[in-house]
Amino acid sequence: MNRVLVIDDDQAVLNYLNIFLLQAGAFDVTTLNNSTKAVAELKNGSYDLLLLDMDMPEVTGLDILKSIQKDGIDIDTIVLTGVEDVELAVSAMKLGAIEYLTKPVDNERLITVMNAALENRKQQKIINEDEPVSVVDPRFREAFKDIVTHNEKMNKIFSVVGKMAQTDNSILVWGESGTGKELIARAIHKISRRSKQNFVAVNAGAFANELFASEFFGHNQGAFTGATVAKRGLVEEADKGTLFLDEIGELALPIQVKLLRVLQEGEFFRLGSTKNLKVDIRIIAATNKNLHEEIKKGNFRNDLFYRLNMNSVYLPPLRERKDDIPLLAHHFLHMFSKLNDKKVEKISDAAMKILTHYDYPGNVRELMNIINSAVIIESTNELKKKSLPHYFLENTVIGEGDVNGVSLKTLEEVEKEHIKMILGFTGANRTKASQILGISRISLLSKIKKYKLE
Repeated sequence: MNRVLVIDDDQAVLNYLNIFLLQAGAFDVTTLNNSTKAVAELKNGSYDLLLLDMDMPEVTGLDILKSIQKDGIDIDTIVLTGVEDVELAVSAMKLGAIEYLTKPVDNERLITVMNAALENRKQQKIINEDEPVSVVDPRFREAFKDIVTHNEKMNKIFSVVGKMAQTDNSILVWGESGTGKELIARAIHKISRRSKQNFVAVNAGAFANELFASEFFGHNQGAFTGATVAKRGLVEEADKGTLFLDEIGELALPIQVKLLRVLQEGEFFRLGSTKNLKVDIRIIAATNKNLHEEIKKGNFRNDLFYRLNMNSVYLPPLRERKDDIPLLAHHFLHMFSKLNDKKVEKISDAAMKILTHYDYPGNVRELMNIINSAVIIESTNELKKKSLPHYFLENTVIGEGDVNGVSLKTLEEVEKEHIKMILGFTGANRTKASQILGISRISLLSKIKKYKLE
């Protein structure tokens, strides 16, 4: 059972939350009304989740968050406060809080946030464990066959995804462009109970906002100029199946409201109609944006985020799984040799060396395009360095000294700069930084000390 610590100086609040959470049946609850004892309790208690009040005498909620960060205490924190203070909320999030809720807290919302936080924590522990885990459940291997990898971290992600897929929860897949988010969504669909039904994929950033509603929800005849016949939308096409929404962060706010209704009530309206239509779909969303930042900017609805983020999957960029580059390069070599009716059968050592030294901002998709281009140009049976795209050769550095005026750096220098950048991006939130970097929190703390980034 998940261990939850609630810290608040108001005993009435503690009593209420204690009873409410115990009745939920999934939490082992401890309450504390003396904030001066908070840090000692956190160090000794091995808690999974902290519900923390901000406005307390002597030791405030911010003081406790600072101690958690300073001492490296492994716990996720949800802030509960009676004051709606944006500046305080931002400070709390920078210090590691994962959510900021205003009292009186909506019970359903609190449980949703707690469950999502605990599920993400469990997944991250599985992924960050140093010990090898068993490979993907044999029943699900076919579902992941299109994702080429022998990376241990990816196999751990497959193991977690296999478990998520068997529920009917919405899932948010996040990661950089080109990391394989749609492939993961398709694998989830294949494993799920909806596998015999439609899988409908739509890129939310591909349509102008005024066209998206028509494509997404459909329209009646005469709904707008040019609507000569009624048309079923993507939501109807996905009925009983799975709807995959890529680039969910690009959705306009009015469409977000309608999507939220689909998630909450399973109903929607076609354009030009007042008839309420019912639909039964599972939604998998994907994004390469930081949706927490988009929420702060007012570009993304908080309530929609929590509905979509019942479970979440983070896909690491290719630069964090470079052991997969040779495997992927040969896979694409054979694929495009066959597709282009070429007989390029191998990759030269020089070409492979330079392929493995590149950071791939476009991730697996970029590597695929590089190999495709090189196969078309190559005239022998071996893919050579000279056949690789010009931009790629210019932007790849190997060896010592300068190349094309670019100062070359050691791996340690690159790692130090990248960790520093991610820490800046997360506001020094080490838990979030470790998740983005794809390493354990302990490993991150070690590197921070090594590079003197404290």
